[in-house]
Amino acid sequence: MITGIGLVTPLGLDRNSSWTALLAGKSGIRPFQSFDASQLRTRFGGEIQGFDPGKYMSKPDERRTDRYAQLAIAAADEALADAGYRVPEGRSHEVGVLLGVAMGGLRSLEDNHTVLREKGAKRLHPMMVPMLLANTAPGLIAIRHGAGGPNFTLTSACASGAHAIGESARLIVQGECSAVITGGAEAVLTELGVGGFCAMHALSTRNDQPERASRPFCSDRDGFVIAEAACVLVLEELEAARQRGAQIYAEVMGYGRSCDAYHLTSPHPEGRGVIQALQSALSSAKVNPEQIGHVNAHATSTPAGDVGEARAIAQILGEKVPVTAPKSMLGHTLGAAGAVEAAFTALALKHQIVPPTINYDQPDPECRVNVVGPEARPLAMTHALSNSFGFGGTNVALLLGVL
Repeated sequence: MITGIGLVTPLGLDRNSSWTALLAGKSGIRPFQSFDASQLRTRFGGEIQGFDPGKYMSKPDERRTDRYAQLAIAAADEALADAGYRVPEGRSHEVGVLLGVAMGGLRSLEDNHTVLREKGAKRLHPMMVPMLLANTAPGLIAIRHGAGGPNFTLTSACASGAHAIGESARLIVQGECSAVITGGAEAVLTELGVGGFCAMHALSTRNDQPERASRPFCSDRDGFVIAEAACVLVLEELEAARQRGAQIYAEVMGYGRSCDAYHLTSPHPEGRGVIQALQSALSSAKVNPEQIGHVNAHATSTPAGDVGEARAIAQILGEKVPVTAPKSMLGHTLGAAGAVEAAFTALALKHQIVPPTINYDQPDPECRVNVVGPEARPLAMTHALSNSFGFGGTNVALLLGVL
């Protein structure tokens, strides 16, 4: 059961502000302010504004903690407070921390490389290595909250956060954990991080209209919009949650995972791996396709990716199921995306409303899905799917339901 949600996104610094902005169809995409992007093909993205790590840690700790971990700590604090959950004394080994992180502390690596070149190796930060490690964030969260159970990072590119949630649910089902603090975090909006994706020609170059650049399922889409975020969920076993009177947003009912086994960076054109992931999620949850109320699509706004996903959704669920694409407002938060969008899916089920998709004004005839337009759509529903895919051909489908 999802009993707590914490969010730090380009739409807001907490769960409520992010969710409210999403439902209102607001864009969090803007020109970069934290670094000089003037020499890059793409000069905008989903940059979080106004985040103050000083609210969560001392100045010395701030200087030895990468931004991705700072965001994760903030989201974890909110999620645990939202759930009203404290790690039980004497049973800390039952509480795990699993986070999805694709690239880790890239900003710390880039900063220290500059120091190395300009000032020499003796001036490198003594905490450089732990700052850049991808598993530092779950370690810091565990230390902060006393969680002594399984603790590690799952790295599967842009499916990392979704994998983390799925594997966390398995730990609970298998009886290894009574609760898991899980989700994803990413913060690679640097000249190196953005420049690398520019070199791949993967990003949209609509520098004159950043807020309209992420255009899922549109015929004139030209690439994804890179972003940063963190999302943490508290997952608990049902009876344990009920015994302490916890609120329940949704249940993680199904978890499907697969690989295209096709290409390192391009998805299978017919969505072969996506089809398998969707089928596996439905099968593991024992849910029929017609029971799915809506799909939170991965929908990055890339020419190839959106087509393959649309074909898979249409084949497994039909062409009428409502589909929403939050990346039209958030951008693509990479390793955090699967967690952020699973949280939005849980909130959609809790509040019985499907978030909108903005910029959907030139539908691609090759993407035959029922995209929810610029207005949020109230909808009675009991189940929903959230899709996440990544380089390497990895695919995840999470199936959530309400009791």
